[in-house]
Amino acid sequence: MSEQQGPARGRQFGILCLFQGQWGERITRNLEEHAPGHWVISRWKAPKILPQIIDDPEDFLPDSFPAADLVLSLGEHPGLAQLVPEVARMCAAKAVIAPIDRGEWLPDGLASQLRGWLQEMGVASAFPKPFCSLTENSYNRTPQVVGYEDPIIAHFAAHFGRPAFRARVEGERLVHLEVQRDAACGCARHTAEGLAGCLLSEALEKAGMLHHHYPCLAGMTKDDNYRDTLMHVSGNLLKDALKEALQPYLKVVYLRPQGRIANQEE
Repeated sequence: MSEQQGPARGRQFGILCLFQGQWGERITRNLEEHAPGHWVISRWKAPKILPQIIDDPEDFLPDSFPAADLVLSLGEHPGLAQLVPEVARMCAAKAVIAPIDRGEWLPDGLASQLRGWLQEMGVASAFPKPFCSLTENSYNRTPQVVGYEDPIIAHFAAHFGRPAFRARVEGERLVHLEVQRDAACGCARHTAEGLAGCLLSEALEKAGMLHHHYPCLAGMTKDDNYRDTLMHVSGNLLKDALKEALQPYLKVVYLRPQGRIANQEE
């Protein structure tokens, strides 16, 4: 992944993670354990129960937050999104990523409102659905791909987002799968570890099982835009990345229509 974007070389990159439950805490923990050395990860656990409409964000926020370049909004209730603009102001963030792994946590209409509030503040934003669709210049999966240009979000996405692998193969076995970009939740790293020594012919099926049993915490209800569940979309993104890494080693089988004779003379 590209390293030409984001903070100047040698400068710390601050991320403030806002979360409420298991999904957000797992993402935060994965960043704390595997982020580049110059990243500084801060965390704030928001109240699990928030009103549907928040008039005074200050009533639910601490007195201060550490400075941060980027805010990750990992809420499991729509109320948290309404706190994000004030949090971004308090920590002087330049960008916000508010992933949507379950539509009920951040409905499309609220995401659109949040984008507008942040834009008025001069803060860039991205709303990857699911989180593991994020790259350095886009997010979401076809036919819902959204392009963006922001160096802060792109710097994060160079390390966490849509999975990317490099494979080492010997004979018919996958000897090692290097994680070039992990999913923010750590699923790509988990899958790579589980596939070590796997037969190439079994790798894609096994990757699907590893993704399911990690477990992926994306939603199991059908998303209207994709006409599919976000868990299924996430699994396909992972398998697509594995296919790309294994492509040079996969044998192409050409099928000849029955009854066809090559170079048949007239």
